[in-house]
Amino acid sequence: MKATMFADGGSRGNPGPAASGAVLFDEAGAVLREVGTFLGVATNNVAEWTGLLTGLEAALDLGVDDLAVRLDSELVVKQISGAYRVKNEGLIPLHAKAKALLRKFAHVDVKHVPRKQNAAADAIVNAVLDAHR
Repeated sequence: MKATMFADGGSRGNPGPAASGAVLFDEAGAVLREVGTFLGVATNNVAEWTGLLTGLEAALDLGVDDLAVRLDSELVVKQISGAYRVKNEGLIPLHAKAKALLRKFAHVDVKHVPRKQNAAADAIVNAVLDAHR
């Protein structure tokens, strides 16, 4: 099955209350699944990475084997591609888990998108944060 995943994360305070979210769409643009997670106090980077991880896990759970990943975090995209090293000790295990999950797909394409193209995942992040005020 082929799908597109948009993932995002955010923290109000950095660190502060944080959440992640992901939305998976089928080829026709219909929503396959939405996932949102409240993370407690965390940084923006932890939230971005967690959004990617929860989205990847949801895609695998749905049986997706061809996945287009779209993120508005240029840092995460460059770290996944190997263009940037992951230096932060707290992000190293998240990076390793993401790389392991990405290897489970027959085909995966990870790209950076402008924030406005990631509105669906961003809306989930904000809804989760608003619910935990």
